[in-house]
Amino acid sequence: MYKMIVCDLDETLMNDDGTLSAKNTAAIKAAAEKGVFFVPNSGRSYTSFQNDLETMGLRNQPHQYSISYNGGLILENAGNKPLAVNAMPYELAKGVFEAGVADERAATHVYTQDKLYIYNPVASDSAYLENRGVTFEVMNEPDFSRFKDMNIMKIIMALPTMADRKAMRAAAEQRVDASKLAVTYSSDRYVEFNPAGVNKGSATLQLGKLLGITADEIIAAGDNGNDLPMLNAVGLPVSVANGIDTVKAAAKYVTAADNNHDALAEVINKFVL
Repeated sequence: MYKMIVCDLDETLMNDDGTLSAKNTAAIKAAAEKGVFFVPNSGRSYTSFQNDLETMGLRNQPHQYSISYNGGLILENAGNKPLAVNAMPYELAKGVFEAGVADERAATHVYTQDKLYIYNPVASDSAYLENRGVTFEVMNEPDFSRFKDMNIMKIIMALPTMADRKAMRAAAEQRVDASKLAVTYSSDRYVEFNPAGVNKGSATLQLGKLLGITADEIIAAGDNGNDLPMLNAVGLPVSVANGIDTVKAAAKYVTAADNNHDALAEVINKFVL
């Protein structure tokens, strides 16, 4: 019996327009009523999906949980209480940020525990974020010292092509020790940097341990490269139909539906209800 579902949001649970479908909502509520935890496991901040948790009936609920920042933060939904904070060391984050600033095409995002800052925002990226309820503060100067006393969860860059994103990874790894980084790609737009050992999979297992749930009792659903660690960590890895090839290859089940056609309801109805 599966006791927990960890699920990516964008391009997995959510429609392309950033909305949550009625069928997915109903399936999540039915799973929760059966005692199965439904845990958003997103690269985004928890602040950006509070309205979606409200729709699911999970907002501000005790004994319900969320994972943000590719595993950087695990919360209990009641009061958004931090259970684990897996932040980046300041100097590591600073080096990655400097690589982003050096590329004038990159929109460089700095995620602190509660807020997103963007240096050099670009219109297409800003529109993508705003469509998903993500708010941010524009950094007018590349002064990283403002983050000295904050928890830095991750640094990411929006760039137009995968070749650009891979080049950014190489540039960052020239500035800092590559062995100290966990690097992933997401949403066909981002290269994402977390501290080594921190990813959606490690956080899934952290939360499972806190709840007494084993890896074999967990379903993970995703679509993109930053979802691979959680798919590789659990008993039932699932790719939605629109998942990239490497995600489909890692999955034990690939949905018939894509994210715009209630893929998560398909998973929950098949394996939980």
